[in-house]
Amino acid sequence: MTSGASTSTAPRRSRARTLAPLGIAAWLVLEIWLLTLVAGAAGGFAVLGLLAGAGVLGAVVIKRAGRRAFTNLTQTLQQQPGAAAPTGSGEGNGLLMLGGLLLMLPGLVSDVLGLLLLLPPVRTRLGRYAERSLERRMRAASPGSLGNVFQQARIHRPDGKVVQGEVIRDDAPPADSRTRHPRPPLTP
Repeated sequence: MTSGASTSTAPRRSRARTLAPLGIAAWLVLEIWLLTLVAGAAGGFAVLGLLAGAGVLGAVVIKRAGRRAFTNLTQTLQQQPGAAAPTGSGEGNGLLMLGGLLLMLPGLVSDVLGLLLLLPPVRTRLGRYAERSLERRMRAASPGSLGNVFQQARIHRPDGKVVQGEVIRDDAPPADSRTRHPRPPLTP
């Protein structure tokens, strides 16, 4: 029998999970409003042409960045061990692909952001900012988070020694499985 009072054991939603849908909805409303303004001023065919051109440009950018990333990966894998890695060859491919994706999304704000990501100085600054931010978060991470993931992944032996990468497995089947007889086939 219940007393009518519910005790919720569900964890509270984070602020980002609460605000993300609202931010996406506001983004979509802004994009639609800007498209109607531009369509009213320049005409519907102009907006359609603009969106189609941005989509094609975004596809070309993504294809080119993907090819460049694959070429860099192939060159890295074909290098001899101990050889110097090519410097700066793989930087910005992810941001280029993000710019292409933003260009492919219908909307003027996303097109402007995608075009900004095509500019090398913007990509460089944004990449450095993201790297610094990630490093800062890794340093400030609490013990139960990503900062100590390698420490948590160690395997502890019964004698107290910590050996990284050691897998202890009992390959012998359980004793009761050796005494079983094979099952007869399941036929009606």
